Amino acid sequence: MTQYQTVAHDETGLRDGTIKLHGPEAFAGMRRAGRLAAEILDALVPLVRPGARTDDLDDVVRRMTLDGGAVPATLGYRGYAHSSCISINHVVCHGIPSDKTLKDGDIVNIDVTPLLDGWHGDSSRMYLVGDVPLKARRLVEVTHECLMLGIAQAKPGARLGDIGAAIQRHAEGNRYGVVREFCGHGLGRLFHDAPEVIHAARAGTGPELKPGMFFTIEPMINLGKPPVKLLEDGWTAVTRDRSLSAQFEHSIGITGDGCEIFTLSPQGLDKPPYA
Repeated sequence: MTQYQTVAHDETGLRDGTIKLHGPEAFAGMRRAGRLAAEILDALVPLVRPGARTDDLDDVVRRMTLDGGAVPATLGYRGYAHSSCISINHVVCHGIPSDKTLKDGDIVNIDVTPLLDGWHGDSSRMYLVGDVPLKARRLVEVTHECLMLGIAQAKPGARLGDIGAAIQRHAEGNRYGVVREFCGHGLGRLFHDAPEVIHAARAGTGPELKPGMFFTIEPMINLGKPPVKLLEDGWTAVTRDRSLSAQFEHSIGITGDGCEIFTLSPQGLDKPPYA
């Protein structure tokens, strides 16, 4: 889950702006939380179909989170009343589950964050509903490629800006827009922590990456121009030009020679093309 660059009220006093370095116990905790997040998203694959209600999908997320011994980190976060964010077509992020039903041809992002034993497993992925047009499928494919190209830059000695530069280069090379208003973030014991992971950046800039850093990479890529706007509900962000938007998100930890992705799908269902 992304946020505007402000500190949530329930994290004030805990987030001090420093980038934390974590040890083996923390990596183990993040593996468990990340795996639960991935298993929840895997379970939704056959359920995301034409006619499905987004609040029913949210109910599945809540039940699976609780059954897994965790709680949904979004439930009650800054007054949010749901266990996931479900963003359809031109909704960039933070779409609110409701009685709205999915339609043939929709593209959908579902974002979950189980809080398991004090650790946050934050992940989102795209789902294709029925017969999706080629231009929408291509947007989804390129967005996943952007995520993985960014992750490939996440290694000791690199700079945080290297991640955003790789994402921006690939997205704009395909004539897509990279959303600037939202970013990835540090996480672990906190839902949102330092550093902020910008998805359009200059290579060689930003903090040096060191073993033990935890953060999300979660590029939001628009079929049209980058700007977004926030709706009156205070949560839902949409593209200003109403073009389609796609997003993928993984939580990662920097290791001694690269990074570990905590939220990979056990079934390989977190990337296109989908079965």
